[in-house]
Amino acid sequence: MRVLVTGGAGFLGSHLCDRLLRDGHEVVSLDNYFSGKRANVMHLRDHPNFELVRHDIVEPILLEVDRIFHLACPASPVHYQYNPVKTIKTSVMGTINMLGMAKRVRARILLASTSEVYGDPEQHPQTEGYWGHVNPIGVRACYDEGKRVAEALMMDYHRQNKIDIRIVRIFNTYGPRMAIDDGRVVSSFCAAALRGQDLEVYGDGKQTRSFAYVDDTVEALVRMMAQEEQIGPVNIGNPNEVTILELASLTIELAGSSSKLKILPARPDDPVRRKPDISLARKLLKWEPSVPLNSGLRKTIDHMRAELDMIGT
Repeated sequence: MRVLVTGGAGFLGSHLCDRLLRDGHEVVSLDNYFSGKRANVMHLRDHPNFELVRHDIVEPILLEVDRIFHLACPASPVHYQYNPVKTIKTSVMGTINMLGMAKRVRARILLASTSEVYGDPEQHPQTEGYWGHVNPIGVRACYDEGKRVAEALMMDYHRQNKIDIRIVRIFNTYGPRMAIDDGRVVSSFCAAALRGQDLEVYGDGKQTRSFAYVDDTVEALVRMMAQEEQIGPVNIGNPNEVTILELASLTIELAGSSSKLKILPARPDDPVRRKPDISLARKLLKWEPSVPLNSGLRKTIDHMRAELDMIGT
């Protein structure tokens, strides 16, 4: 098939491009490089089945494709809060444009939504039936509410125009090619530990997250797009909870670092607990994460060490 990946030069998108090419598809990577990096896909530039398109999905584009993986949107607080209006336009107008393309060419489209649609959840673990607890006027709302609107658009196009859709809600994903200074906790901790800097912990550090290695997440995306039973949403993530303090300690240990912890005030609207219920993914996709945090974090640290050595910081 001919497959479009929006956000194809991003962290997750570039790994998805790798996988789709290995599976024998033609792949079009579309990215405006706001948070993605050309370097993430440069190893693919001479691949006969790979096409690189620089474009902002806020603007319409005409392409002929069979499948659309719609990943484009800044996903880290540093990036999505840098230009919050742009962030919400990407989620809303970008999704409208991609759904319009799917309607025109009769392509199946998968939206990469997020666990942030649950906000600071009052249900634990979070099931797909939970409607969330989101501050609609907070500093994170540009991302949280943008993705909630994107989901609504997907469902309305499906109901009104019979568009063939899939929706996944991705929880914390990590691995090689994460942007070093993107503000996400894994990349921030890895970079600080490798530089010998303090690891910044916000609040008491007892807030939890669930971390899935990128290969596991990509596998789930591919399976979700291929299955014919449900449109979603389906939670994609690792149900093993880890506190931020535990993650910090493990990162320091695996990096062989002498870094210390620096405790800072809690950030606004920062969820206290985050854990997916992946019962539906297990049943529908026959999927669950397989890469242990120890192993995945070591690979992430090794990749980031090489990148830091290359740029000399």
